[in-house]
Amino acid sequence: MLVSEIFFSIQGESIYSGLPCVFIRAHGCNLRCHYCDTGYSKQEILKSEDIDSKKILNKINKFPHTHLAEISGGEPLLQSDIYELINLLDEHKFKILLETNGTIDLSQIPNYVCKIVDVKTPSSGYSDSFLITNLNHINPFQDNLKFVLSDFEDYEWMKIFLNKFHLYGHHILVSTAYEKIEPIKIAEKILTDGLNVRFQIQLHKYIGIK
Repeated sequence: MLVSEIFFSIQGESIYSGLPCVFIRAHGCNLRCHYCDTGYSKQEILKSEDIDSKKILNKINKFPHTHLAEISGGEPLLQSDIYELINLLDEHKFKILLETNGTIDLSQIPNYVCKIVDVKTPSSGYSDSFLITNLNHINPFQDNLKFVLSDFEDYEWMKIFLNKFHLYGHHILVSTAYEKIEPIKIAEKILTDGLNVRFQIQLHKYIGIK
């Protein structure tokens, strides 16, 4: 599969936030979000590495011991080889996180994978991109639905989405786009409205590593 980079860092946005994690960042994306922080993963193919799953595993094993691995992008589900990588990571006892933008069918993702599904808000420019049928493939006890907010319009849009699809029993993650809005402003709104969501900052950006 085409990989932009493989690195070891702190998991920043999920129920696993704060834990050491190996990241496999797939090349390419089908969206161009206004606040995207990984534009380099969409650049020309020559800047990416065409690498098979076993070589990816060999690279991962050179990092300090961890059993948490995240496949992200870009949009990793654009590449069919991702399923071979998922199977290999599972065989080697990794807890697998898959970060996806929710625009591609999730029905074939194995149940043991924790899906971190980014529901795009209006400030991204793609608030109509989410594939609603994917809600049928979200495990409320394991998977994460993530909303990145840049302003109060995003916040109100998120509330409508959560109410419309009755999602408050799920793992709902709310974070603020870095340097777009002060986190305290969204935190105060969550408290005032009594929303049953998990508020997070984009931890990896605040600590200054990938």
